[in-house]
Amino acid sequence: MSKCDQCIIKEFNSLKSLTREELVRVSACKTGKIYKKGQVIFEEGEILKGVYCVKDGVCKLTKLSENGKDQVVKLVVKGGLLGKRSLVSEQKTNLSATALNDMEMCFIPKSEIMNDLAKNPKFTLDVLREMAADLKESDVSLVNMAQKSVKRRTAEILMYVHDNFGVDSEGYLSIVLSREDYASIVGTATESAIRILSQFKKEGLISTSGKRIKVEDYAGLKRFE
Repeated sequence: MSKCDQCIIKEFNSLKSLTREELVRVSACKTGKIYKKGQVIFEEGEILKGVYCVKDGVCKLTKLSENGKDQVVKLVVKGGLLGKRSLVSEQKTNLSATALNDMEMCFIPKSEIMNDLAKNPKFTLDVLREMAADLKESDVSLVNMAQKSVKRRTAEILMYVHDNFGVDSEGYLSIVLSREDYASIVGTATESAIRILSQFKKEGLISTSGKRIKVEDYAGLKRFE
């Protein structure tokens, strides 16, 4: 397991604001964790005892809705930090995290970095900035839900996955989401998501192989913007 002060991943989150001495101490107490595709990292309602730094892989953050379905709130990728709110509050987590593919993560106990929040103002400010960015992202998502059509939001999520996660050796999106996940992210019924994806396929915008999706006409999807 790489040491925190030598790990490139820290440059993607607020850990970059810790001093080398602080990173060395954190590195000594962290725990490496491997999560298989589909494995739950933590569940809504848990009290997190630390933060998770994503070293490799992608997970989805979901919230259980009143109708019993999981609403996908966000996808978290390499470099992401899960559990930031656990550092500044004793509240139970309001989201669940599930691995979308095999993941490698580092778990850092809350007790080991609480002093850093108190003594390192740059670290504290970066944590707060990341939390503010998360809130802004949530606000934008709510506006998009209200103002954009389901077809437009579906096109946008396909382009988002394509741009941020790339494709595999056969040209399919590297992150495989279920039709239920797409519906949840877009904010529509699964049947509607399936119908729109089928329409995109008929129009030659995408092709599919089982759950896998390939973007065939990126410019065509952009016309929905």
